[in-house]
Amino acid sequence: MLVLKVAAALFASVIALLAGALVLGAYLPDLPEAGVIGPVLVGQYPFHTAIFALAGLALSALAWRGGLVRWGRATAAVTALSALAALVVAGIQYGAAVRAGTAVSPGDVFGELTYPDAAPDTTQTYATRDGRALNVDVYLPESRAGTPAIVLAHAGGFHTFDKSDLRGTGRWLADHGVAVFAADYRLAAPGRPTWDKAPFDLASALRWVQDHAEQYGLDRSRISLGGMSAGGVLALNTAYRLRNGTLRTTGRPEPPASVAGFYTGGDVVQMWQRNVDGSREAAELFTGGTPQQYPQRYREVSPVTQIRPGLQPTLLVVGDRDRSTTPRQNRDLGEALRAAGAEVSVEVLPFAVHAFDDAYGSLSAQTGRQILLGFLTGDGGR
Repeated sequence: MLVLKVAAALFASVIALLAGALVLGAYLPDLPEAGVIGPVLVGQYPFHTAIFALAGLALSALAWRGGLVRWGRATAAVTALSALAALVVAGIQYGAAVRAGTAVSPGDVFGELTYPDAAPDTTQTYATRDGRALNVDVYLPESRAGTPAIVLAHAGGFHTFDKSDLRGTGRWLADHGVAVFAADYRLAAPGRPTWDKAPFDLASALRWVQDHAEQYGLDRSRISLGGMSAGGVLALNTAYRLRNGTLRTTGRPEPPASVAGFYTGGDVVQMWQRNVDGSREAAELFTGGTPQQYPQRYREVSPVTQIRPGLQPTLLVVGDRDRSTTPRQNRDLGEALRAAGAEVSVEVLPFAVHAFDDAYGSLSAQTGRQILLGFLTGDGGR
């Protein structure tokens, strides 16, 4: 019996230590270690964190009732406070979801912890470059007549991942009336920069979608560009350069109606300078070197240097716990756009980290999708 009491107390202590550290890190993201992992786990899975802490509370109660009073009281206090703090995070995120008009799915919150198992309606080749087919995954609404659409560029620091990462967002938007074309583009590698290739690939994908608007039942005047992280940099840069006439390509597409960037940045030089989570390596692979070596390349691919009067509406969405592309960076970009007369919306999601939509069912991911839907349809889909 004593062994069971001690075992309960030990397990409760472990849970108290982990839950307490995670919650503390979520609330204090500047803390070393805990401030990195805490926002990820608590921010994306606050209900799961609370359940984990409550399990520790139950074990603490067993230890307490078994005679290990001080030990049980201490772990009970920590686990109870951790559970409460995690539920406060969930409450704040739920409030943001409601304000955005999100119909929160509890099933997704608890069941869709990572990317969902979704497939495109079709995959088509939009161009062939360097002997390789560049494809788009096409996600279509059931009813199509004058449908808005978006061409999306995936995340990955310009050098990794692919369009399949957008399958959850693509299927969800299609189910809510927006056609999605998730595009591959040429990825950078050592000795093979793509600063002068990837933007043209995205422009080619846009042109392909515009050319096939009638086939897919699209409203050609409501085709937008968008992207996540590095894909957002590409989308913003390509959209602005097409509107400014500074992206010269054969078969130049019409500028997109609007552009959206999720947890993205406006300045590739800043990516290199901050050097967070591999951003310096990504910038150097993309451009072929440092800002000192290739200042013109960095200027050309940075959305902030392409800001002029007359740009299309822009949506920027970022988490307030994003270490890679901070809310301040997004607000600064938004202010620069407004100063040039552009219509811009900057949405900062509470307790959300970089790539918050990797946890597809999380409250932040559901909120982000609803915000994007509202931006593309003008009514939030309501």
